[in-house]
Amino acid sequence: MGREFSTTLATSRSSNEVSFADTVFGFWDSSNSSNDRDVDDDDDDENICTTENNKAFWVEQDQLLKGILCRTSSREIKVRQATKELLRELNMSEMLCVCRPPVVAKSCRNCLLRELCDRLLNLGYNCAICKSKWKSTSEIPSGEHTYLEVTDNLSNTKSGAVKVVIELSFRAEFEMARANEEYNQLIRRLPEVYVGKAERLRALVKIMCSAAKKCMKEKKMHIGPWRKHEYMQAKWFGTSERSTVEPLPTVYPTRQPNLRLQCSVLIY
Repeated sequence: MGREFSTTLATSRSSNEVSFADTVFGFWDSSNSSNDRDVDDDDDDENICTTENNKAFWVEQDQLLKGILCRTSSREIKVRQATKELLRELNMSEMLCVCRPPVVAKSCRNCLLRELCDRLLNLGYNCAICKSKWKSTSEIPSGEHTYLEVTDNLSNTKSGAVKVVIELSFRAEFEMARANEEYNQLIRRLPEVYVGKAERLRALVKIMCSAAKKCMKEKKMHIGPWRKHEYMQAKWFGTSERSTVEPLPTVYPTRQPNLRLQCSVLIY
């Protein structure tokens, strides 16, 4: 059904992939203290080391991210292809939004999630709308987030049901107005629409939050609490409620401009 959405890869804490990711992060955490060369000008040496370490960090992050994005499974491919085709159909649809008429449904995130969920259910997928909520702490403010989740209870896996997360504005979740070019390069690699396993998403969130922290540190800026790993992770891995809703009423408005929902495709 055409090219795939890109996905991300993460695994459980005991898996090789996360072990590799943890090794990479550990390397950058300890890299500043591992250089014990003897030079006369300590200030110059420190500046050179910092510049080299910064460059190395972004090169490794980019390579790690590329490696993650090209990994997938047969189940994810099926859900991804179905989602892609349904989004194309909804992009051409002119059903009215039930939240803010006469806005078309495809311009409303809530209505788009609702209709996409209903159509995936009609295709036989166990899809539901998930709404996560989390309370404020000393580090982050409270918040809530809505996304789709497809659960496969028939999978022959020891870990139980396989959960595939569908996030319609994935790239936008990590964009920053004052980011450096290195961070923006990572952003450009992300799919606009994420369709992938929950455990894969977990590793990607960790990578991007680490990159955001590094970016703000290099620019000598304070990172907002909504950019922190704890806050971002709560969006998809906090306490959530699953629900299904009635499909949108088929009401067609007068012709309006076609607002295209872009679905990112990575080519390797």
